[in-house]
Amino acid sequence: MPGPVLPRRGFLSATAGLAAALTLAGCGGTETAAREGSSAPGGRKWSFTDDRGKKLELDKPPARIVAQVGSAAALWDFGVRPIAVFGPHKLKNGAKDPQVGNVDITKVEGLGNVWDEFNVEKYISLQPELLVSSMYVKGVLWYVPEKSKDTIEQVAPTAGVMQTGKSATDVIGTYEELATSLGAGMEGVPEAKARMEAATEQLAQFENLRILLMSGGPDQMWVVNPPEYPDIVHLTAAGLDVVTPSKVDEGGFFQTLSWENADTYDADVILYDTRTQSLKREEMLKKPTFAKLPAVEAGQFYPWRAEVPFSYHGYAAFLEELVANLKKARPLG
Repeated sequence: MPGPVLPRRGFLSATAGLAAALTLAGCGGTETAAREGSSAPGGRKWSFTDDRGKKLELDKPPARIVAQVGSAAALWDFGVRPIAVFGPHKLKNGAKDPQVGNVDITKVEGLGNVWDEFNVEKYISLQPELLVSSMYVKGVLWYVPEKSKDTIEQVAPTAGVMQTGKSATDVIGTYEELATSLGAGMEGVPEAKARMEAATEQLAQFENLRILLMSGGPDQMWVVNPPEYPDIVHLTAAGLDVVTPSKVDEGGFFQTLSWENADTYDADVILYDTRTQSLKREEMLKKPTFAKLPAVEAGQFYPWRAEVPFSYHGYAAFLEELVANLKKARPLG
């Protein structure tokens, strides 16, 4: 994971402008603010307990929501429309980053697109009522800069959704609970949930396949550690036999191997990380030792959608694709 650096405008600048910006923010909303506010359920108090065990309470459900891109993608599929996002949402060519899912990035503000880039002054000016982010370490909101988090948390309540050590169904359930509390429309959610459940049931038929999930870099590859990934916890619970590395790096998420040691683990199927920062399929096939692996030579080398939103929509599509690919595979041992 990348290390932190100061935001471009600087923490001190943001802190100095906090009081003035909050005063300005209280002077009235835009047309968008009125529209967003009118869609929120009225006449009731709002409370939600996040995965930090922190109980959030407001006089009414928050309508002006800012979210880290993964959280924004999940909430969007439940019918919540954030006003701004932070984290990778736009690629260098201007196209939408896969991490942001179905979010229409032309209709949300961007507060930062890379690690530790968070425009605090713009955040304050948007009059946010709630910030939502995922967590890989309990209590640490993903993509909220460490040196400006105190300022950010003065502006509006924050909600954290834990990713590690949980099943995808648990994470999706948390977002569903949050979206329901916010008055989300839930359009298409029952149908997507049924699709996800149907695809999950089909996974048991592939229990005879040994599956390895990995990510590739220029000089090394990473074998992922199943218990730390909600999607893989879901797959193993459904009956898939997923390789667990014998020794994991500090942090517990994966084991680093040189490409020369790509054959450390036997596998009938290899699922490769499709995230932007990982090597592309064709680039990994240029690594001689990797290209000679039985699964790769057999063409049983399929995408792992590691950035799929934690929503029924996202997981229905992810699992249906996986089922279709595994139906083409066979044991190689």
